[in-house]
Amino acid sequence: KPQNPIVLAHGLLGFDELRLAGPRLPGVHYWRGIAEAMRGNGIEVITTHVPASSSIEERAAKLGSDIEAKAQGKSVNIIAGLDSRYMISRLKPPNVKVMSLTTIASPHRGSAFADYVFEQIGPTNLPRVYLALKSLGVRTGAFSQLTRRYMREDFNPKTPDREGVRYFSYGASVDPAIWSAFRRSHRIVYEHEGPNDGLVSVNSSQWGEYKGTLMDVSHLDLINWTNRLRWLVWEMTGNRR
Repeated sequence: KPQNPIVLAHGLLGFDELRLAGPRLPGVHYWRGIAEAMRGNGIEVITTHVPASSSIEERAAKLGSDIEAKAQGKSVNIIAGLDSRYMISRLKPPNVKVMSLTTIASPHRGSAFADYVFEQIGPTNLPRVYLALKSLGVRTGAFSQLTRRYMREDFNPKTPDREGVRYFSYGASVDPAIWSAFRRSHRIVYEHEGPNDGLVSVNSSQWGEYKGTLMDVSHLDLINWTNRLRWLVWEMTGNRR
């Protein structure tokens, strides 16, 4: 087992705990099931919280401060994504010692679905969409950073791997059912990039030492969301595991 703590850092639109109906109902934990399984095997786990849809730069800064506060000088292995790459490569917080970064279905080369969404909205309507989101309290810095052009021309050239840190990655691929929420996005990504998990292609997921592709796994399956939502509904109806 790992001798150093593992940091779990959520992705875009993630959270550490979400309470859907106040304190009376159980909260939904982003890493529920995953963090518990690691801790059950004696692994020290650190979970972090960053702004759900802020820019990579803002999220990376918050990630660094979270790790610094919780790791207390210990060297860590991180399971995360683009925020961590930026933090490791460009922020280089002095009190955060990173041994390795493992990314799982992170869009290192962007996503064709993000390109499609921006094309559908169009440059004329985009400011209005952003204004509407901001009125709902949704930050918008991250969205344009998911495009393939941004990753190719801006992020990747300016964010080289840091010497001394090991980089690993996994991808995922799924053939969504007819009723799947990912069916349309999967088709769009597949036409441009090939096999994907409904949002991120296998090709875009590859960074550093590629460890393999998780088959029949959607982007939500990767964080145990589908199973967890089933159990949450089960518990809310008065049942117990």
